Amino acid sequence: MSPDSKIADLAPTAPEVTPYDEQHAVTYMRLLDAEADNANWRKVARIVLGIDPGLEPDRARGAFESHLARAKWVARHGYRDLLSRGWPKSEE
Repeated sequence: MSPDSKIADLAPTAPEVTPYDEQHAVTYMRLLDAEADNANWRKVARIVLGIDPGLEPDRARGAFESHLARAKWVARHGYRDLLSRGWPKSEE
């Protein structure tokens, strides 16, 4: 993840793909992969989101849940818009 793609405490909830979504497309895919592998959310928060759940449990859980929900939304609804714009340059 590039330094300019810092993880927000909460993912967007807009009904369209946002610049934040574009910057975090790979993060979203990693979250979906982790869920498919039944990975522990604490480990995922630490590794994928860069938030230590031992130090910031509420922030880590909230960020994990909101970003996973957004990843699912993008996978179901926003992917066409994301793909039509081209792959995000920040995470190639």
